[in-house]
Amino acid sequence: MADDQLSLVFSALADPTRRDIVARLAAGDATVNDLAEPYDVTVQAVSKHIKVLEDAGLVSRSRDAQRRPCHLEAEVFDLMTKWIERYRREAEDRFRRLDALLGQMGEQSATGTQGKEAAS
Repeated sequence: MADDQLSLVFSALADPTRRDIVARLAAGDATVNDLAEPYDVTVQAVSKHIKVLEDAGLVSRSRDAQRRPCHLEAEVFDLMTKWIERYRREAEDRFRRLDALLGQMGEQSATGTQGKEAAS
């Protein structure tokens, strides 16, 4: 289930307009009309983008009298962060092992050079 949601989230964020909408919602809730304002597309097109974000669990809509503000769901970012963090730690571990190996190779090289100089 989490993998499926993660796929939906990354797919939704693959579009630059949707990433911009998420960035704008990070500053606070906004209506579809508010969100559509800076784009050269219809309100319906922005509404479709928001629907994709909703389906991914990134955005929810509530009802406030006549307004239907969109709200950013921060919990989904925790799912993404955990996934990214896991692979970041693995990459760091590989780099640490590589650094250790290169350090050992450097020490061996320095030791071999000093041994040859002393023999001369």
